[in-house]
Amino acid sequence: MADSQVRRSPKKTQTEQNVVLNHLQPQALELEEAVIGALMIEQDAFPKVSDILTADSFYDHRHKVIYEAVAALSLNQRPIDILTVTEQLKSSGTLDEAGGPLYVTQLAGKVTTSAHIDYHARIISQKAMARELISFTSEVQSQAFDETNDISELLNDAESRLFQIAHKSVKKDYESIEVVLGQSVERIRTASKRAQGMSGLASGFRELDNITSGWQNSDLIILAARPAMGKTAFALSMAKNIAVNNEQAVALFSLEMSNVQLVNRLISSVCEIPGSKLRDGRLAPYEWNVLDSKINALQKAPIFLDDTPQLSITEFRTKALRLKKEHDVKLIIIDYLQLMNASGIRFGNRQEEISTISRNLKGIAKELDIPIIALSQLNRGVEGREGYEGKRPMLSDLRESGAIEQDADIVCFIHRPEYYKIYEDNNHNDLHGIAEIIIAKHRNGGVGDVRLSFRSDLALFDNLGGGEPGKGNVRKSKMNDEEPVPDDPLSSAGPAPDNMGDYPF
Repeated sequence: MADSQVRRSPKKTQTEQNVVLNHLQPQALELEEAVIGALMIEQDAFPKVSDILTADSFYDHRHKVIYEAVAALSLNQRPIDILTVTEQLKSSGTLDEAGGPLYVTQLAGKVTTSAHIDYHARIISQKAMARELISFTSEVQSQAFDETNDISELLNDAESRLFQIAHKSVKKDYESIEVVLGQSVERIRTASKRAQGMSGLASGFRELDNITSGWQNSDLIILAARPAMGKTAFALSMAKNIAVNNEQAVALFSLEMSNVQLVNRLISSVCEIPGSKLRDGRLAPYEWNVLDSKINALQKAPIFLDDTPQLSITEFRTKALRLKKEHDVKLIIIDYLQLMNASGIRFGNRQEEISTISRNLKGIAKELDIPIIALSQLNRGVEGREGYEGKRPMLSDLRESGAIEQDADIVCFIHRPEYYKIYEDNNHNDLHGIAEIIIAKHRNGGVGDVRLSFRSDLALFDNLGGGEPGKGNVRKSKMNDEEPVPDDPLSSAGPAPDNMGDYPF
């Protein structure tokens, strides 16, 4: 991740850097000397510490310079000893910064073995982390006293910087296959006990789950479509299937719609009452009864909504961690990716920022060990193509496609041919009321197409009814026409009856 652009206080003197709030900065000079010395007397010592230390881990500037020389020699696959390190420092013009040839020789003479070098390195790393935290909090404190600073911006910058510091300390070591094999076999056994051998979280769409085996933990799933294809509707239909039908906790971060709008859509889906009626409240008496009888299931569903606009990746991580810890959410949905930002970090262009966001989303999915579904926009390339095949999205249609396609484990597209007034496919199958879910990338499985039914009046995706898909056996919807006149005359609609429950929304 790029360095944070937190506004810096005026440059401190060396004394001010070494002493903060009358306390000596955390340091372990003797261990630094031991590690640097060991690196120069044993050829195989550097790989033991290279994933623990960087040059900035060292408190003494001379040790930073020498470590950089050792790292350069290792990178170029050259021997590492007193003479080669001294020569490397000479060639880079930093020998005097390193304390001169005498100091380099003295460091090597202070140790006789590299034993315990990794343990010493971890202590040095911890001291460096402590210094970075002290410096960070000092800067934040100084900026907080400055009344010209915007506090909201300062909070975002501080959160972003703290996120970076925290990630530096997350080091995962390798594991023996024996350990991982046990985990894998246990997952297979667990999957064998589930219905239809499902190994992941069932979406509620049968054919989709057959291909994916459910949404897998730690996967980043990108669900992309052009505007008006039903991205939010699909996400809400899936959230209903998982939370209402299967009672699994789901979190939905909506950067475009408010929580109330989302809940209205869920009510429409669960109660099968058109959204237009819910907006104006003109429900027929039987519809009030349906609302009263079915809404309890939605009220008790473990669905958590967040409509924070301009959500930053650091804010998202903080909230996601809390949702996992407090409510054990099994799935997080983001609507949608291009509305997120990486606050506190400066980028050359928007594509770099999206790359950072998608990479971090994948990291958070692994950290929480749950699937994360990020909705995404497609570019206008689809609009310029003709015919049934031409209108079908492809990976190159992803906006800022390179990073998103690379980071995602699964990339799905939503395509509704009827939106483009295409009512038959190449095999003359009826496409009225049909939505296609195109699995274009599947890192751990196969790709394919899934057809679902779509009801525009309810913004509802569902499994196709009995019979062969696409043969006219699905209820047709007039998605681009006026809403049909309901069976009950409009005059029968009215206000909520007195016996309607008092629901907290």
